[in-house]
Parts: sequence; C-alpha cells; structure tokens
Amino acid sequence: MTALPDWMVLPPGGLSAAEYEALPEEACRRIEIVDGAIVVTPAPRRLHQTIARRLANELEHAAGPEFAVDTDIDLRLRDVPLLNRRPDVVLYDATLPDDVVLRPQHVALVVEVMSPGSVTADQTDKPAEYAAAGIEHFWRIESEPQDDRKLTVFRYRLDPTTRAYVSAGVDTADIAVSTPVTLKVELESLL
Repeated sequence: MTALPDWMVLPPGGLSAAEYEALPEEACRRIEIVDGAIVVTPAPRRLHQTIARRLANELEHAAGPEFAVDTDIDLRLRDVPLLNRRPDVVLYDATLPDDVVLRPQHVALVVEVMSPGSVTADQTDKPAEYAAAGIEHFWRIESEPQDDRKLTVFRYRLDPTTRAYVSAGVDTADIAVSTPVTLKVELESLL
C-alpha cells in the first residue's frame, strides 16, 4: 500500500488558507479544498480543456480592458473552513494585482465545463457555493451523453433576494449575451 504524501495528511481542523498557500504549486493544480478537506480532481479530457480554452479566448476578446479571463485558477470562496475552487473559466476585475488572492468580489462570471466525474459538483455543489459567495453569473457547459460534440450552455444569474441562481437561459446553438460582457459565440466553434 502506498502512503499518502505528507501534504495530504490533514490537521484535525482541516487545511487552513496559510497551509494551502504553502503547498507546492504542482500539488495545487489538481486539488480543490472543500471545508478544509482536500478533494483530488482527475485531469480533464482534451475536449474539456479545448472547450474551456476556446470559450476563455472568446470572453477575453469580448471583455476589453475592464476584465481579465483565466482558466483553471484558484478562487478563494471562504477562509474558514477553507473553500477553494478551481473553475474552468473565470472572468474577473482586470485591475486585480497578480499577488492578490482571487475572491468572489473580484469575479463577474464563473464557467464550469461538466465532465462525467464532476456531475454532482458542477450541477449542485459549485453553483450553490458560487451563489452563496455572491458571484453574479454562472454558466455550466454540458455535452450530450450520446454525443459529446453537442453542447448545451446553462446560464444563471444571481437573484439578490434569495442569493440563489435563477435561469438566465439555455443555449444549444450559440451564446448571445450582453452581460457581464457582450458576446456572441457559436457553440460548434468551441469544439
């Protein structure tokens, strides 16, 4: 039996923000922290990465100087107990210095590309966490189980009264939105 690396052995109260930040960068690339516990995420398939990268490119082109766009970066939703997610695509305030931890108040849009191993997290857990943190827009991209080259984008906006997401539309051919950026993208071009 293989022993866990030392960094995966959690203290009784779970991993703190300081302990997470002290981890080697290569360890952080495939983990998320939920209530102080380490959640290892499998490496996504190439198609998943292609969709995220191409959408990020489209968002970056549409965003202008106001927003920055990144893929697979840390988003600190809460410090205690530590809740740190790594969304597939994030649109956030471009004035944020590189050394500042990305937090919900900096973010305008989070996008998750759903994979077979992330259905519950992407459909239930993450949207609830992002909404509770006050992130105004959330999109989830799903592919058909029988045809992973047929995409559907579920778009949500935050209801400020309930602090829960409500549907802002479902797209099966193209995305055409005016908020948080003006964007028109044929879904086929993301494949």
